Amino acid sequence: MKKRLARWLLRLNGWQLSGARPQCDHYVLIAAPHTSNWDFPLMLMFAAAFDIKVTWMAKHSLFYPPMGWIMRAMGGMPIIRNKNQNVVSAMVAAFKVVPHLVLVVPTEGTRERSDFWKSGFYHIARQAGVPIVPSFLDYGGKRGGFGPALAVTGEVREDMQYFRDFYSGMLGKFPDQFGPVKLREEEEKP
Repeated sequence: MKKRLARWLLRLNGWQLSGARPQCDHYVLIAAPHTSNWDFPLMLMFAAAFDIKVTWMAKHSLFYPPMGWIMRAMGGMPIIRNKNQNVVSAMVAAFKVVPHLVLVVPTEGTRERSDFWKSGFYHIARQAGVPIVPSFLDYGGKRGGFGPALAVTGEVREDMQYFRDFYSGMLGKFPDQFGPVKLREEEEKP
């Protein structure tokens, strides 16, 4: 029922489904370009349309009642960002205990233009031994969906080249706010 409703709502708004449902059931899901508040509800609709149950992280202040109950029901997981906690380690541990975890990790960390992606998604996948699946919302072609999974090798530049190629030509709602597909670690390594 949820799958059919999501597909109908997306079609009603002119969106097309692209790609196939990922074959793996334990992975880090990244979503780009992320330039608008509309990206989040659209990502949830595309996940439902492909029958994927996602878990996503958000700042803990969004999880106070009564909204907190709704956020958790939609797959939200509160993260306390102002405490000294290692989010990467916590998410790696979650992969060890939660079967069939599809963890959405924001790559850009903001809707504003940034010169680098946040590397947490990469480190979570590498340390947990799970692949990364790219998802996308291409406002230019009004299509969204999922790409093939990438098994992380630890060769940051080569792994990131896969994502540069994948997201090449895709437009966010506000294209000028989508920065380069690049991790800071790529500049630090010779």
